[in-house]
Amino acid sequence: MAAIISDKFRIFNAQQFLESLSEGPDDTSDERTRVYFFVGRPQRWDAYLEIYSKNATSFVQGQEVYVGVAGYSTATFKAKIRKVHENSLILFDVFPSPTSSPEVGSLLKGWEGVADTGAEALTGVYRYATEDIPPVPLDNQSEKYDIYDDIIAAKRVTSSYARSVIRRYNWDLVVNPKFDMWKPDYSATPGGGLIGKPSATGAGSIGDAKFYVINTNYEVFKCIYNGQTPTNPTGVNSTYEPKTTPSPGQGTYVDGIYQEPDSAYIWKFMYTIPTDDVLRFLSTDFMPIVEQTNSTRVATEAAAIDGAVHVVLIEDFGTNLPAGTHYAPIVGDGSGGKVEIVVAAGAISSVNVTDPGSDYTYATVSLDSGTGSGVTAYGLFSDEALTAPVVVASNATGALEPIISPQGGHGSNMEQELNGKRVMLNIRLVYSEGSGDFPVDNDFRRIGIVRDPILAGTTEFSSQDTLSGIYAIKINGATANYIVDETISQTVSNGIAYGTVVSWTLDSGSTTSGVLKYIQSPVVHTDKGIVKEFESDASNSITGELSLASGTVDTAFADGTVVLGQTFNDGLSLPEIKNNSGEIIYIENRRLITRAPDQIEDIKLVIEFWCS
Repeated sequence: MAAIISDKFRIFNAQQFLESLSEGPDDTSDERTRVYFFVGRPQRWDAYLEIYSKNATSFVQGQEVYVGVAGYSTATFKAKIRKVHENSLILFDVFPSPTSSPEVGSLLKGWEGVADTGAEALTGVYRYATEDIPPVPLDNQSEKYDIYDDIIAAKRVTSSYARSVIRRYNWDLVVNPKFDMWKPDYSATPGGGLIGKPSATGAGSIGDAKFYVINTNYEVFKCIYNGQTPTNPTGVNSTYEPKTTPSPGQGTYVDGIYQEPDSAYIWKFMYTIPTDDVLRFLSTDFMPIVEQTNSTRVATEAAAIDGAVHVVLIEDFGTNLPAGTHYAPIVGDGSGGKVEIVVAAGAISSVNVTDPGSDYTYATVSLDSGTGSGVTAYGLFSDEALTAPVVVASNATGALEPIISPQGGHGSNMEQELNGKRVMLNIRLVYSEGSGDFPVDNDFRRIGIVRDPILAGTTEFSSQDTLSGIYAIKINGATANYIVDETISQTVSNGIAYGTVVSWTLDSGSTTSGVLKYIQSPVVHTDKGIVKEFESDASNSITGELSLASGTVDTAFADGTVVLGQTFNDGLSLPEIKNNSGEIIYIENRRLITRAPDQIEDIKLVIEFWCS
């Protein structure tokens, strides 16, 4: 069954996303969507291998593992052990090649130097990764749980941080010498009995065509004529930069239309991008569609004429046509359209629209002898009032093609006309934003978007500007500085609690007391199959695996005190995001992004709404 999901569907989804950020009367409305941009994954990327059915001999960090029935020398999979966890191994230096992988259920053996260590297990899920090659995110519930476990912090995305965006085409006659003209009937030629109508640049649809430009004044123009004629069927190269205030001799701008001096190109002004949008949403590859309240957009929309015909193409210059300047009505289901036709030596030399008319969904311009007059006129006339018919010889030929404006008129719906199927989110992380929610002494390797997370300890959607996604401990008497990304542990009432350090910040003026922030994950922090919570117990120290730092929980720290974005009770602080709440709707694993106390990250995230 033949079917198509059009770009209009994708544009609709993009608009719905933008509208959801401000729907409803206020921020507590059920209609409104609370969207948060988050960063996570402070720990390095390495290969992950799930193991089960282990024997009594342990795998050891720094040793190797392999899979191969004939022994180590001919093994199909080898790797070095970075870290050993209860039910998994963190691996690096995978060989014989990076694409080597163990099949599920393979027998994995330990290797040290010249012999097997005796450690054995069966292999489960395997994911290859390095710091330069992050793993591809998985779209399943288990992945969602894992992502939540290492979220560092999140920042609210409101409508002011989001815009529809389109491909950026600069005024640059080297890179973009020729533009497509806007036409309503571009189509591909896929074969199978279908011959399409490609654009001047070879696009098979208007959504892929290069028919608009941003000039050096950040004005956006839409090409409605590119010099196309029977002798130049794909148009000509442009010469003059379209502007609302062209220099003398550089063309004319009247009523929203810019024309080059020789009328080779005709451009329709759409809008001017304001400075704030330039800074936030203009990138190398994309440019914003301005908000509906933008004054230049409002003016363009107000001037739009539904079903107008601003351009009539010459399909065939013709022969044996009567010489002179003639006029003809644009005939169809609309009204008022009129063109001026200049004929020399029996052929059409130029066509100019003198009145675009309105309400056309189909139209034609006849080169027959004139009949009727005024509103009943048809064919050629010698006067613009269409009262003096012109006789056309029976052997005359020629053809004209009226180009009907998009539904609503040029500029009436920017998102539809310019194919706004993408949304850009601009997020700035300013230093330790959120009073410390975003630590500056570590890096992150994952960014994403979560919809409608719930504030921890409540049943309410979060509406705060920033949220911390990590745990924290107020430490006393640290014997050394904890190291980011090291494992910390504490003996607790039901076993051992483990975590990975995200941040260590000393109190002002202190060398031993501070705030220790950390994450916990069942992938790497279990004790006898359970992730144990750190306890508010001053007698059991928090120890760093690499730093050998040892400090105790400051149980006397005043309850409700907020430090570095964390609210403490009994010296402990929980994440502000309820674990696994909301829906993660976008994930991107990246190479590390390093933060610093004096650094601002300006992140432009482009989301394309795609269906297949």
